[in-house]
Amino acid sequence: MKKAFVFPGQGAQKVGMVKDLYDAYPAVKQLFEEADDALGFSLTKLCFEGPDEELMKTYNTQPAILTASTACCRVLAQEGLTPDIAAGHSLGEYSALVAAGALTFADAVRTVRLRGQFMQEAVPLGEGGMAAILGLAEDKIKAVCADISAKGGTVQAVNFNCPGQIVIAGSTKAVEEAAAAMKEAGAKRAILLHVSAPFHSTLMEPAAKRLAEVLDEITISDAKIPVVANVNGKVETSAADIKANLVKQAASPVLWIDCTKTMQAFGAETFVEVGPGKTLCGFNRKIDRKIHSENVEDIPSLQKTLEFFQEVR
Repeated sequence: MKKAFVFPGQGAQKVGMVKDLYDAYPAVKQLFEEADDALGFSLTKLCFEGPDEELMKTYNTQPAILTASTACCRVLAQEGLTPDIAAGHSLGEYSALVAAGALTFADAVRTVRLRGQFMQEAVPLGEGGMAAILGLAEDKIKAVCADISAKGGTVQAVNFNCPGQIVIAGSTKAVEEAAAAMKEAGAKRAILLHVSAPFHSTLMEPAAKRLAEVLDEITISDAKIPVVANVNGKVETSAADIKANLVKQAASPVLWIDCTKTMQAFGAETFVEVGPGKTLCGFNRKIDRKIHSENVEDIPSLQKTLEFFQEVR
C-alpha cells in the first residue's frame, strides 16, 4: 500500500503542539534544539509556552509549524513509516521537501522564518485580506474576482482546497466586496479570515522576489521521493524545478485538489496528515470519500495511525 504524507500550512498552530512527542522522543527534543540554534531564539519556548499572540505572527507561525510537522515525520520514521509520495499545503510544502531530502531542516526553518517576514512586509497590516467561499462554483468565483479587479480592486482565487471551498485574497476592500457579491451569487457562506496578509495573491510578488534571493543562498537537492508542487499539481523531483516552484508559490494559487488527485493517480491509497490539526483530512473527505486518512499530531493519533498500518500489513 502506497502512503502519501501531507503537511499542513498556516492556521494549524497552537501553543503546546507536539509537546507530548517532545517529552517522549529524544529525536523530537533534538530537532527543537536544532530549530533554536538555526533561528537564534527559543522556538521551543514559544511553541510550548506561547504567548499565543506571538505564535500567531506569521514569521513565528511558519517555522513553528514546519518544526512541529518535521517532528511528527521523524517520529513516524523512527516507528518504521515513511512516505512514498508527499505534498504540503502552502507552507507545508517546505515540510514535504524536508521529508523528501530536498531541503535540510536547518535551511528550511530559517527560510520559512524569512518567508513569513517577507509576506508580512509585502502588504501593510490591515491592507490585505482573505475570505473562504463555501458552496459556489469555481467559474462564478473567478468571474466575480475578475469583475471587481477590472474596477480597480485586487482580488483573486488563491486556494483551491476542496470541492465547495475556495479561498480568495487581495486588498481588504476588494475582498470584502467580492465576498458580498459571492453571497448574492449564491455562495452558502463567505467567511472573512483572520489573517495578517493576502497570501498567494499577486500582492505577494515583492515577497516572492525577496524569497528568490534567500533560496539562491541555500542548497536545494533533488528530492528522494516524489513531491507534488502547489503551483501546478505535478510531481517535481529536480532541484531546479523545486526552487523555481517555491519562488512562484509565494504569489500563486495553491492547487490542492490537483495535488491530491496527482497523489491518487500515483497510487497512494492512504494519506497521513503529518503535523498539527486535521484540516487536510477534512479536505480529503470532500475531494474523494474513498481516500483513507490518518493523522499524526500527538501520541494518541500516532498510536492510532501505527495500529492502522499494523492491521493492513
